[in-house]
Amino acid sequence: MATALITGGNRGIGLELCRHTQARGDDVIAVCRRSSSELDALGVQVESGVDVSDETSVATLAERLSGRSIDLLVNNAGVLRRESLPAPDFASIREQFEVNALGPLRVTAALAPLLSGTAKVALVTSRMGSITDNTSGGMYGYRMSKAALNIAGVSLAHDLRARGVAVILLHPGYVATEMTGRSGSVQPADAAAGLLARIDALTLETSGEFRHANGELLPW
Repeated sequence: MATALITGGNRGIGLELCRHTQARGDDVIAVCRRSSSELDALGVQVESGVDVSDETSVATLAERLSGRSIDLLVNNAGVLRRESLPAPDFASIREQFEVNALGPLRVTAALAPLLSGTAKVALVTSRMGSITDNTSGGMYGYRMSKAALNIAGVSLAHDLRARGVAVILLHPGYVATEMTGRSGSVQPADAAAGLLARIDALTLETSGEFRHANGELLPW
């Protein structure tokens, strides 16, 4: 039985990832700031009270999980705010950097000693972090934080390769969740299925790739 740890597991894509991994027989650890009735109903291990933007909180999580072996780490927790000129909210931009860019790196670094020799690390990013794909501007904090996450993911792929750990950066699509105001074109369950398909196909040879949940290789 594989052990999967999923951040942001209390709702949206994270909740569906917990549901899908549990259904296929994985031992699931759902990490979140606050649990939800839907997550509690799954009966998986819930590690609540974890803020990925807080170093002490993440370190405490690693201590609680000491001795466990993690086969799949999905860094899914994230926030989306909307800033635009002429007066972007810099506090909002900083928050998104802390959660979207530093959060996954913080979690992966803290849990790295627990990763099994054949573990996989997935970073749920966004094509909005693609410089090539930016044709509309705006959304400064989200775009910048996801671009930063993308380069962190490539570095992680290089740094973890010697241990046999593969890393992938994944865009889930425009998913109808609370984050998007339920306006997305993809349902969370479908997004989760696509993400897991890409993770299952991941090898050390393809480590560090940036892909859409549908399999498309995305530009940087």
